[in-house]
Amino acid sequence: MSAEPASIRVVIAEDSVVTREFLSSLIERAGGFEVVGVVGDGAAAVDATQRLRPDVVLMDIHMPRMNGYEATRRIMERTPTPIVLISASLDRDEVGMSFEALRAGALTVLGKPPGLGHPEAAVTAEQMLSTLRLMAEVKVVRRWPAAAAPVPPPPAAPVLPMRRARLVAIGASTGGPAVLAEILGRLPAGLAAPVLVVQHIAPGFVGGLVEWLGGQTPLAVRVAQAGEPLHAATVYVAPDGHQMGVTRDGRVSLVGDAAADGFRPSATYLFESVARAMPQSSVGVLLTGMGRDGAAGLRALRDAGGLTIAQDRETSVIFGMPGEAIRLGAAAHVLPPEEIAALLVHLARAQ
Repeated sequence: MSAEPASIRVVIAEDSVVTREFLSSLIERAGGFEVVGVVGDGAAAVDATQRLRPDVVLMDIHMPRMNGYEATRRIMERTPTPIVLISASLDRDEVGMSFEALRAGALTVLGKPPGLGHPEAAVTAEQMLSTLRLMAEVKVVRRWPAAAAPVPPPPAAPVLPMRRARLVAIGASTGGPAVLAEILGRLPAGLAAPVLVVQHIAPGFVGGLVEWLGGQTPLAVRVAQAGEPLHAATVYVAPDGHQMGVTRDGRVSLVGDAAADGFRPSATYLFESVARAMPQSSVGVLLTGMGRDGAAGLRALRDAGGLTIAQDRETSVIFGMPGEAIRLGAAAHVLPPEEIAALLVHLARAQ
């Protein structure tokens, strides 16, 4: 007889006693989990993670004594562990702190599951449980060395034939916000192309992502609006629940079509739209993420004449999406984020 699979060991960090008990009961009743620690603040979460060595930490972002961002930073420095953040608020400061925690090494952020009487209770609870199962398998690495290494100079762009990029399309999922911040932060204010972004993220967090990214880059960053014209040096982020594409006359297209590759918005939908509208002068970039979204679309864009890039394995939090693109022959270039940014600058400046 085969042995029973080991339970996923979870530490819960949440300052509300009622919510702690609710989350603990929800996780234990689901089966396949063992809640090994329940704590009420970030400092206790750091200690519990070091002592108990869980498979995954479920942590509120807003807690006394030490918030979720600082706790994430310390956990990833001392005992790197998969961290799933939860937040009950879309308050500007709290959402901003969530994205700083993602940059510090947390894997994803979710809305806090509502109580059992809420109409969305079952769906959000299952989403949280599914996320915990998936994130527990991620091999995280130390993200904050005790002594910060000097920042290297930006790399030279790969030598390529001169071609003008009129549009950049980017798809990302788990680990994406931090990589987007790194890439967009390296692009100049005078970038001669618009940038369209599909980032898989929990409903309600797109506005916070846009505001946070806006503080990381000299480019303008906005939630995309249906029919608006695309402008150079502007980042358009797909809104919740809509597929985002581009029209042949250079405008944003937003539709409520069925999910592509299981997602709405979907990176594959975006890349396929770009492949139809303006492939010869477009660049598609597929970043870190779980699953396969974007891979088939990136292949369609490459087949149509677009230039395509996938993030490399070494810098991807999860290599699922870029790895699938490479397997399909969709990526003309496989690069780390700093080299992706250098290449985009090169292409958007080419005459």
